[in-house]
Amino acid sequence: MAKNSLGVASIVFLVLAAVAPLTGIVVIATLGIALGNGGGMPLSFLLVTVILLLFAVGYAQMSRQLVSAGGFYAFVLKGLGRPAGIIAGYIALLGYNCFVAGAVGTSGFFTASVLKDLTGLETPWILWSLVSAAAVFLLSRRGIDVSAKVLGVCLVLEVAILLVFDFRVLFSTGFSWQAFSVEAFFSGSAALGLLFAANVFIGFEATGLFSEEARKPLTTIPRATYVAIAFIGVFAAFTSWAIVSATGVAQAKDAALEHLASGDLVFSLAHEYLGDALLKVMMVLLLVSLFAALLALHNSTTRYLYAFGRVGILPRSLGTTRVGTGVPQRASLLQILFATAVAVLYFVLGLDPIAALTASMTGLGTLGILSLQLLAAVAIVVSFRRQRDRRLWRTLIAPGLGALGLSGIVGLVVLNFGLVAGSDSPVVAMLPLLLPLLAMAGGLAAWWLSRHRPQLYRELDQDLSRAKKIDTQE
Repeated sequence: MAKNSLGVASIVFLVLAAVAPLTGIVVIATLGIALGNGGGMPLSFLLVTVILLLFAVGYAQMSRQLVSAGGFYAFVLKGLGRPAGIIAGYIALLGYNCFVAGAVGTSGFFTASVLKDLTGLETPWILWSLVSAAAVFLLSRRGIDVSAKVLGVCLVLEVAILLVFDFRVLFSTGFSWQAFSVEAFFSGSAALGLLFAANVFIGFEATGLFSEEARKPLTTIPRATYVAIAFIGVFAAFTSWAIVSATGVAQAKDAALEHLASGDLVFSLAHEYLGDALLKVMMVLLLVSLFAALLALHNSTTRYLYAFGRVGILPRSLGTTRVGTGVPQRASLLQILFATAVAVLYFVLGLDPIAALTASMTGLGTLGILSLQLLAAVAIVVSFRRQRDRRLWRTLIAPGLGALGLSGIVGLVVLNFGLVAGSDSPVVAMLPLLLPLLAMAGGLAAWWLSRHRPQLYRELDQDLSRAKKIDTQE
């Protein structure tokens, strides 16, 4: 891995690009308004921000004890032991790989759609999915610092266009404080409002995945985590406040439902407040946002594959890096081939890229990553209790409250999985059953390793406290 490549700003760019602010607002926030609590979505975002910041208090303390590309897998391994760590790693691989597969399909679909709207040229979505996947792989080969710079530019552009929209609404219509009232919060379904708000934060946990490539990781990772969560929450609350103020807080839910099928609530408001020229800019920047998310999610997933290859749970060739850039190139290639193969399979079967591919893969990815966050939260509390740490607020109360909040969100996802996945298919509704099956598989894998490869099993936690030097580099 490339040491000392990333500072706080670079890691924040990588994380926020994975979150994809423009995509989060255009797609997820508007779903929350339509299906959740309408004009109360800004408050939903702030409440989820508080939950995740409480979790981040314990996360920051644990980050000062761990330097590992294994991310939350490493946290669970340290706090809950080897079997739980392997289960967490399996869940991480499922969640992130599904997310990337969904992102490949989403990027291809919207690129073809926007290109048709702007030029009239009709092209198959799979063509642009393949182009996006190839571009992501080639760019990731150049090193994580290059990816961070590209993602930084993408992030600034997509945030800028949304801020232009926000302030245009503020100066033309004004913001309504009614959005933060109890009445607005409980209009519609407050539970679904919180669920969709939490969905926007998916990706913030990637800060820990880049610890081995960070400068001064013991301080850089905690700071990047706080900044990422705070920015996502405040920005999403502010922009959703602009949206519900533009439609009218009381009328926001009905307005979003009218545009639910076409998914163009934000674009219709942008046309009204920004004009046709800036609307087209926003449409193009949506493609930039989708590509940035795909690149960032690919980088995160690659590091989980690398971490598992390095310790020997997956083939050790995945734990090697490219000379000069420190990129885990074989893990990167395997990951992008998997995601592309899934997208091609859906295309060959004639399935819709959004209703089928994105719905199933992103929904399952969301559940997997939220479950991983919950396991990490519990592991943090358990780890510090075993150490008899006396800093109760930082190591017990705050992360404990965060864990309770995350458990509620995970429960909401399971109970409302069809809405999260955007599908009423009974097959999609059964996808959450993969998690307990995956936990059983992880438990069996831990038992097998302890019986048949005991040395490897004993050495799993030796990879946590340091950035292990790989002698077998390409």
